[in-house]
Amino acid sequence: MTDRATSQPLTLHIGHEELVIRGRYEVLSIVNDILIAVWFTIGSVLFFFTSTTVAGTWLFLIGSIQLLIRPVIRLTRRIHLVRVGARGAETARDF
Repeated sequence: MTDRATSQPLTLHIGHEELVIRGRYEVLSIVNDILIAVWFTIGSVLFFFTSTTVAGTWLFLIGSIQLLIRPVIRLTRRIHLVRVGARGAETARDF
């Protein structure tokens, strides 16, 4: 028996448009990867100036923590797939 709330796509209505999100864990992982790139890029620029080095260091720390979140998202996805009994959980691609 599958949990219908997590197995069906998430649909958000925006005016006359709707955004359909399939593969929520994959979307979460992609957003996380984008944020990692943003934090490290901004942090790198902040290291060019002595007055912003502390802020750059904080952004590098945030990016590093998000690198830890990546495998947690993948593990959560795998545990969820196994828990709800989805077929192919053992061979599902990691993203």
